[in-house]
Amino acid sequence: MIKIGRIVIGAVQTNCYFLYREEQEGERDVIVFDPADLGQYLFDKLKEKGFRVAGICLTHGHFDHIFGTGKLRELSGAKLYAYEQEEELLTSAARNCSDQVGRPYEVDADVYLRDEEEITIAGITMKVIATPGHTKGSCCYYVREAGMLICGDTLFQESVGRADLPTGNEGTLIRSIRERLFPLPDETVCYPGHGDQTTIGHEKQYNPFCC
Repeated sequence: MIKIGRIVIGAVQTNCYFLYREEQEGERDVIVFDPADLGQYLFDKLKEKGFRVAGICLTHGHFDHIFGTGKLRELSGAKLYAYEQEEELLTSAARNCSDQVGRPYEVDADVYLRDEEEITIAGITMKVIATPGHTKGSCCYYVREAGMLICGDTLFQESVGRADLPTGNEGTLIRSIRERLFPLPDETVCYPGHGDQTTIGHEKQYNPFCC
């Protein structure tokens, strides 16, 4: 069975998720999504709970989702994954807005993924769904087996991500949600970058930005 955990961390309370198979014996491999800050802390907490970081996946490149990438990658030796259209944000402190909060930060992914590419990390297969709008290279990770969607700042509970930062576009964001996410099964559980989880079915019915 695939399980998900959450650590809320950073100045704007970002959800850092970790995904793993419960049935693994001994030290369990885990995928970490959006290590928002304090990479050392995240590494130590996961190790304390018997997890080994097998991969680090980003939904997009804003500062509040990437500050912990460097240290977590260094300590774990895990590869950093991102959608191919997000390289310009990750590698620019101006575009990822880290310079605006007084902590200029840039990082380059080890692997840049393509839209609809399927990858398997820690024994878990995920499909990359490009959802531009919050940023040009925003993406979501769909785990069909578990009915889970790691959706970053694309879709929130009865809300959507902001589109007024570099490379953002509101019209593109709404189209991404309607055309790329709403076709998923209604029971798909969505895990956003901030706030509480929701489902595709709930958002199709109640999200005022996309109904």
